[in-house]
Amino acid sequence: MFDPEIPVDIYELGLIYKVDVSDEKDVAIDMTLTAPGCPVAGEMPGWVHDAVMEIEGLKSCKVELVFDPPWDASRMSDEAKLQLNMF
Repeated sequence: MFDPEIPVDIYELGLIYKVDVSDEKDVAIDMTLTAPGCPVAGEMPGWVHDAVMEIEGLKSCKVELVFDPPWDASRMSDEAKLQLNMF
């Protein structure tokens, strides 16, 4: 899934902090945003939920939006930095 304002995958941007999958196939995700005032803050967790639930065999998915620790560019992968010309 891509960030709607930055043309980079949200995982590569470092917005996904945690993904846990239980033995019962329940998924729990902690994610953040590049800024607390992001215009899609209310929608993005739902988009992540819907994308994850497309994976066959999963029972449930809970996406929690967290802001601690705050996101910064150091969380980005090298691939994301290359895509955004940040090297």
